[in-house]
Amino acid sequence: MNEQNKEIKTAVIYLRVSTEEQVDNFSLDTQADICSKEALRKGIEVVKVFREEGRSAKTIKGRPVLIELLEYCRKNKRKVDAVIVYRLDRISRKTSDYLAIRQKLATCDITLLSATEPTGNSPTEKLVETILAGFAQLDNDVRSERTKNGMRARFLSGLQNGNPPMGYKMSDGYATKDPETWSSIKKSWDLMATGKHTLEDMAKFLNKQGVKQIIRGKEYTIRPQTVSRIYKNKFYFGTLTSASYPEEVKGQHIPMITEAQYYKVQSVIAGRNNSIKLPIVVKNRDNPDFPLRRLVKCGKCGTPFTGGWSSGRTTKHAYYFCRNRCGVPSVKAYELDFTTAEYLRHISPTPECLDAFIALLRNSYYKRASILQKKKNSAEV
Repeated sequence: MNEQNKEIKTAVIYLRVSTEEQVDNFSLDTQADICSKEALRKGIEVVKVFREEGRSAKTIKGRPVLIELLEYCRKNKRKVDAVIVYRLDRISRKTSDYLAIRQKLATCDITLLSATEPTGNSPTEKLVETILAGFAQLDNDVRSERTKNGMRARFLSGLQNGNPPMGYKMSDGYATKDPETWSSIKKSWDLMATGKHTLEDMAKFLNKQGVKQIIRGKEYTIRPQTVSRIYKNKFYFGTLTSASYPEEVKGQHIPMITEAQYYKVQSVIAGRNNSIKLPIVVKNRDNPDFPLRRLVKCGKCGTPFTGGWSSGRTTKHAYYFCRNRCGVPSVKAYELDFTTAEYLRHISPTPECLDAFIALLRNSYYKRASILQKKKNSAEV
C-alpha cells in the first residue's frame, strides 16, 4: 500500500514527561486527554497507551517504556497503524535519535502522528516533521548551554556544583558544616598530619566513628581509597577545583583545615609512596637491636650489612651479616656496636668537615623543599 494513501484505523499512544516537566498543563493525564481527542477526531481506535514518567528525552537510553513500545509495534505491526504523541519531542529531543525511531516505525508500516503539530506521510509533512525535530534539539542544546554557563558562573563565584565532600552538606545552595561528620573528618586530618598513621588506620578510625560514605542514597563503609580521595581534595582548605575548569578559586564555604596542614598531609602520604624516587618523608627503618644495619658494609663485596637473631641452646644472639652471603663470617652485634662506639669517641671532626656536613644538610633541605613546592603546584583533587 502507498504510504501516503494509507488509511489509519488503529493506533497506540505514547506519553512522556520528564521530572522537570511535571507541571500543570503538561502532565501525562493532560497529554493523554489531548491525544485521545485527536484520535477520536480522526476516527482512530486507540488499542494501547504507553506512559513514561520522569525520563529525559536527550537520549533513548534509560527509557524502558519507549523500548517496550517499539517492541510492541514490531510484534503487532499488522494491528497497529500509527503511534500518536502529544508533541514530537516526546519521542526524542535529539534529531538523529528521532529520525532513527521514525525509520524503525516506518519499516513496520507504522506512521508517527503528533496531536498538536502537522505530521503525516506526504513529502511536505515529512519535511515539516524533520524541521520540528531539529527545533526540539536546538531547544535542548540551548538549555544545556545555559546550564553549563550557569554552573561555570557558580563555580567561579566560589560555590560548589553538586554534593560537597564528606564533612559538609548542602543547605540552600551553600556548603555548610555537617554536624554528624565534621568533627570526625577534621580529627582524621589532625591524626594524619602527625605522620604516625596510614590510610588504613584512618579508614578504621572513621568507621569506628560511624562515618559512612553515601553513594546514590546507599551507605558504604570507609575504605583506604576513600580516605585518600579526602586527603587530596583542596576543598577542605577552602579552594574549589574542578575537572571541567582550569581555574582554582577561593570557596565561600568554611575551611576545615589550613593550607599548610593540607600540604603536610600530602608530604606524609608521599613519604609512604614507594614509587616516588625522592620521598619527602622517609620511612623510619631504624631498629634499636641493630643500629648499624645498612651503615656498615661488607669488606669483601661492599654490600651493606643487615641484622638478625640466631637461636642458641638457651638463648638468642644478635648478629650482623652480609646480605649477599658472600662468605664473610657473621659478627656478633654487641661486639660491632661496642667497637664502633669506641672508634667514634676518638674522632673529632675538623672545621672543614663540619662545614661540609652543614652544606650537605642545607642541600638536602632545599632539594626536599623543591619537591614539596612542585607537589603543591601540581596537586590535583
